Amino acid sequence: MSVTVDTRVIGTGDDALVDDAWELKERIRRKEGVLKQRHGFFTDAYRRSRVYALVEPQYDGERLVGFAATRRDGYILFLAVDPDYRGEGFGRRLVAAVADDHSSVTCHARATNEGALQFYEHLGFEIQRRIDDYYEDNGDAYYLRLGDGGLAEKLSKFMPGK
Repeated sequence: MSVTVDTRVIGTGDDALVDDAWELKERIRRKEGVLKQRHGFFTDAYRRSRVYALVEPQYDGERLVGFAATRRDGYILFLAVDPDYRGEGFGRRLVAAVADDHSSVTCHARATNEGALQFYEHLGFEIQRRIDDYYEDNGDAYYLRLGDGGLAEKLSKFMPGK
């Protein structure tokens, strides 16, 4: 699929696209059993974050393709890409946008989420530690950090012109 997708940065305190992000997260949760946050927690965290949103302009508006909600320290709270758009480099594009703005990029991933773990490993993230009972449903997580030794170098192979 070849589509035109724009990047939009949504500042802290702004809830632009929060409903679209919630709906995308919920579609993924129902299909894959991940991203299990409660609505209040999600919307509060979204509003307190800087959000990198990928939107596809459409005839009657726009469609949210993916988003990364981050804290000021480069910690990715949520990263989601619409399953219909996966494999097109949009997840890498979101991580690259975060890395461009932060000297360190970290996140947690559910220990059973093989797809996410493979994705992060492919980008150069390294597992720092395992945390038992991290999630509200007692699920375990790995804490991941994008490896040192050149964020730009690691991401340049994914982002033409970087």
